[in-house]
Amino acid sequence: MTTVEPEQAAAARDPFVDATGPLQEALLAWAGPRLRDLPWRRTRDPWRVLVAEVMLQQTGVPRVLERYRGFCERFPTPAACAAAPAGAVIEAWRGLGYNRRALHLHAAARRITAAGGCFPDDLDGLLALPGVGPYTARAVLALAFERDVGVVDTNVGRLLARLGGRRLTRAEAQRAADHLVPAGQAWLWNQALFDLGATVCTRRAPACAPCPVQQHCAWRGEGADPADGSAGVSAFQAPFEGSDRQGRGRLVEALRSGPQPASAAPRLMALEDDPPRARRILGSLLRDGLVVEHDGALRLPG
Repeated sequence: MTTVEPEQAAAARDPFVDATGPLQEALLAWAGPRLRDLPWRRTRDPWRVLVAEVMLQQTGVPRVLERYRGFCERFPTPAACAAAPAGAVIEAWRGLGYNRRALHLHAAARRITAAGGCFPDDLDGLLALPGVGPYTARAVLALAFERDVGVVDTNVGRLLARLGGRRLTRAEAQRAADHLVPAGQAWLWNQALFDLGATVCTRRAPACAPCPVQQHCAWRGEGADPADGSAGVSAFQAPFEGSDRQGRGRLVEALRSGPQPASAAPRLMALEDDPPRARRILGSLLRDGLVVEHDGALRLPG
């Protein structure tokens, strides 16, 4: 009996092995004249790429476009960000939501500055930065340093599952993404995948007929969507209205205007009728370092 090595078995299950060349050519030909003109695509500065990637986590492109340029002008380098108080970074984050990301970015800037301003250019070094996970680290590697790595965001995860015609594990999705990157073209390739997922192979109404890689797709819009539940694909998110996230955001927004009495927290969160919940949400903000309390007053850190 012939023994199949684990690597050979994995390759046999990889739906992209045989179609790699034609698929790459078709997508790159489509993307060349169609890539969206976004400000973070006009730079290879790893700091500005990191800022964009952190902002784009769970926040749509239109809202990030409103804040990205101003943030980069205020904090053009890690050193400039590290020198500012955390509260100033949170203030500049206004309108983006998930304010902990601002604290993570500030902490990452301090880490880079403490290392002499040397921005890490390898996966382990990037993963060591506060708030930087596998996706963000690979995004910086591919989009700032142009290393040949695949970047699996929710759009790419959806594309890979549909192309392969089945749900993928996290390891399978990352392996497929890395395998598909044309040598020396990681920046263009990953941007092409992002845009194809954002504008053609969308979540609810994929446009299969004009898709440039339709002939390489195992799904083609027929039957159950293999992207449902596949690795990297965003799951349903609980409504924002009435959530703890809304209460947290309201309090942080109020403190952007200046300190407030701690006793006013339930009112500022619109939770006067639920003091225990207001106390719990305030406690989470204090633990996260997004809010500090001193002498009965609440304020942003720093």
